[in-house]
Amino acid sequence: MASFGGFTSSETFTQLPDSLFRLLGEMDDLDELKVTLYVLWRFEHMEARTRYISQGQIAEDSGFMRQTTAAGLAWGLEKAVRRGTLLRVERSDGGLYALNSPLGRAIAGALEKDPGRAAGVVPLPPRDRPNIFKLYEENIGALTPLMADALREAEKEYEAEWLDEAFTIAVTRSKRNWKYIEAILKRWKEEGHERKDQPDGGKGSERYTKNKFSEYLERD
Repeated sequence: MASFGGFTSSETFTQLPDSLFRLLGEMDDLDELKVTLYVLWRFEHMEARTRYISQGQIAEDSGFMRQTTAAGLAWGLEKAVRRGTLLRVERSDGGLYALNSPLGRAIAGALEKDPGRAAGVVPLPPRDRPNIFKLYEENIGALTPLMADALREAEKEYEAEWLDEAFTIAVTRSKRNWKYIEAILKRWKEEGHERKDQPDGGKGSERYTKNKFSEYLERD
């Protein structure tokens, strides 16, 4: 067994359904477990809300296929469908798979009625560059669905550099809460963002944290 070097502080995290952990005691097949976890991981990192994947797309992932075989992949998917964790929409190339959830059932139903919907949809692996979700999880805590929606809106509204800097300010001042970070971003948008490499030497950021955001500085 190869030794694992440990988790890093720069990697993303994948949310898993709580019910999956109750199912672990019932799963006695390693291929099923691997495939189920892999599909959940891929779904978590898809940009589109309509999340489904084909057997062929999974097989194209050389990293995953080093851990299993084509037969193991097919068997793992078959067992996941039989158990009811995944749904399959039959196609000539092996079928499309969605999570057996309210949204997944709606997706599967739409795909069955209109197979052309699947054309051109390619699930993407995690992005190399840290995004706002990763920043939040690393510096504040676990994401909730409501918080994830707020972060998506912030990522559309503010530049990536602003987000990075605002999180850094919050962390260095031990104010790890989103309201504090959001207040910094809103002030920058209203009054202009003063970069650290400008003549004021970064005092602009300090000015924001010492007056407008003073109410947040007093919070734990």
